[in-house]
Amino acid sequence: MLEKLMQLDTELLLYINGINSPFGDNFFSMYTDILIWVPLYALILYTIFKKHGMRGFWILLALVLVITLCDQISSSLIKPGVARLRPTREPSLEGLIHIVNGYRGGRYGFISSHAANSFGLAAFSAMLFRRPAYTIFIFLWAIINSYSRMYLGVHYPGDILGGTILGLLAGWSVYLLYAKVIRTRHRDMIEGPRSVYDTRLIIYSGVIMVITIALASKALI
Repeated sequence: MLEKLMQLDTELLLYINGINSPFGDNFFSMYTDILIWVPLYALILYTIFKKHGMRGFWILLALVLVITLCDQISSSLIKPGVARLRPTREPSLEGLIHIVNGYRGGRYGFISSHAANSFGLAAFSAMLFRRPAYTIFIFLWAIINSYSRMYLGVHYPGDILGGTILGLLAGWSVYLLYAKVIRTRHRDMIEGPRSVYDTRLIIYSGVIMVITIALASKALI
């Protein structure tokens, strides 16, 4: 059973990775870069601190906990424990994987830290902001970010699924912990007018960033 699942995982990866183009190579190489999204992360923090001032550090602490859990559990525990080679490091797939700009990633790939971190941030911030438009935007962002890892050939779909589950669990669990703690200290941060956020700046800026990446990708062809 496990062998069949791994075979299916490989076939799906080869199919996704096989749908490539010069535009896609440029677009997903840039999209997957963590530093590209620093302005987005900054705007999320700006939105939080604009609403709560110094009390926003409670939320920042929770966000740091989410990312730390996702990153350390995936990279320090599961990856070395499972020791599943990335597709780009798998000898049997040599010559079958479309490698972009020589990028192969680290040695092990299960589970995807990119997927875990992306969905952890998405889950926590969606529960915090509770704005339908933002929820759609941030989860689409996380999905594309995760897809980019398969396009680049550095993760199997199973790696992405595992990272997604970890991220959702971490984001959900930490938010529940945050809500329980903050309700006893600053109840107005999760109830009433001060719990309502304006996320339009985040969404508009995120869309502009995606368009900019697309235009740059086209220009580099």
